[in-house]
Amino acid sequence: MRPWRTLARRVVLSRPPWMEVAEERIALPDGREIEGFLSIRTRDFAAIVAVTEPHEVVLIRSYKHGLRSVSLAVPAGYIEEGEDSLTSAKRELREETGYEASEWTSLGRYVVDGNYGVATEHVYLARRAKKVTEPASGDLEEMEILLVPLHDVMALLLRGEIAQLSSAAALALATLELEPRAGLERETVD
Repeated sequence: MRPWRTLARRVVLSRPPWMEVAEERIALPDGREIEGFLSIRTRDFAAIVAVTEPHEVVLIRSYKHGLRSVSLAVPAGYIEEGEDSLTSAKRELREETGYEASEWTSLGRYVVDGNYGVATEHVYLARRAKKVTEPASGDLEEMEILLVPLHDVMALLLRGEIAQLSSAAALALATLELEPRAGLERETVD
């Protein structure tokens, strides 16, 4: 497979640091050119599946305006300028939930939309999570912190109570990690 080449790029909307939309002229490997192919960039983010010693998952219930509804989600947040994804994940878990974890496993990084880009989600499993302080996220939405038994999380997902794909994917990846299958184990990160 040969990659596409960007011949020209024109930014049509820029709202730093939140979003950039551009139109590109693309050259395909077969020589054809595409005018006006959209490229969308939003900020990269970390998503955290935090699990306590009694095997409860830390979830957040809040209103999300993009969904126009209240739903459950894993703690997540934008990676700040100059910050690595693990540092961001640890900061976001503490800010949004008041929890810290002693064992962190990277579950990978995933581009949100393969055609347009959008953002990269960095997924982490945080084991041995413990509440150490009150949440202080500074976010606009009201949040309720819930502890859900690990064995009940997939039922919430199937009922549509977890409506954000980023959270659904993180929970699915964490479930695979927590229920090891041959050849699917990952390394723990500090």
